[in-house]
Amino acid sequence: MAEEEKKAVEEEVIKAEEEIVKEIPKKTFDIEGWKPKTAIGKKVKSGEIKEIGEILDKGWKMLEPEIADALLPNLNIDLLMIGQSKGKFGGGQRRVFKQTQKKTQEGNKPKFATFAVAGNSNGYVGIGYGKSKETVPAREKAIRMAKLNIIKIRRGCGSWQCSCKEPHSIPFAVRGKSGSVIVKLIPAPKGTGLVVQSECKKILKLAGIKDVWSKTSGTTSTTNNVISACYSALRELIGTKVKLRHIEALGITEGEIKKAEAENGQ
Repeated sequence: MAEEEKKAVEEEVIKAEEEIVKEIPKKTFDIEGWKPKTAIGKKVKSGEIKEIGEILDKGWKMLEPEIADALLPNLNIDLLMIGQSKGKFGGGQRRVFKQTQKKTQEGNKPKFATFAVAGNSNGYVGIGYGKSKETVPAREKAIRMAKLNIIKIRRGCGSWQCSCKEPHSIPFAVRGKSGSVIVKLIPAPKGTGLVVQSECKKILKLAGIKDVWSKTSGTTSTTNNVISACYSALRELIGTKVKLRHIEALGITEGEIKKAEAENGQ
């Protein structure tokens, strides 16, 4: 009984800690106090590079998360529910941290892993995975990797039921795979919403996609693979070659849509 009580206390402590860590503090980025270490970072601080699209189009790799903070001031961060607390018959509450333990002579050594998603809800999104012995370092690692993995996506209206030429959905169907999981994203008409797994819904929302249908297959209970497959499908949007005549027909836009462009479209 003593061991069971000890486990129950540990579980309560972890729950309380996770509730605190789940609330991501909003920090204002101070570009003047930033000291870049890479050539790209120095160009961003000097004002030579003004848009993150310039870096992504040239295939340059970002090695400093501050670059994303500087070029995307309206960047939002969210944590994905990949873990689950202990419960009878596997009915525990969903958590942002996936906990694993290693048995040693000194006792159980826990580790925490989490997925973070970063996006501006306007054509740029990235995901990151972080793992550590404590919850806060795991969260910080995941957020840092999400900022470094930001990609540009295409949006449009590829649904034959809509054909409004507005970037509310995706221009064509794409498919992503991770492990045994396959996620297919399909264009949907206006008002459909995001008909997709709950954690993938967070990714698509921060990417700026409002309407989409989806089809999944494989071991979809493995949330990590579902998230990775969804992100892989989004990468296919920009990796697919599109003919010029289709760009206007499907209303395809790449990356961020500025307010002036949106007003002209209306």
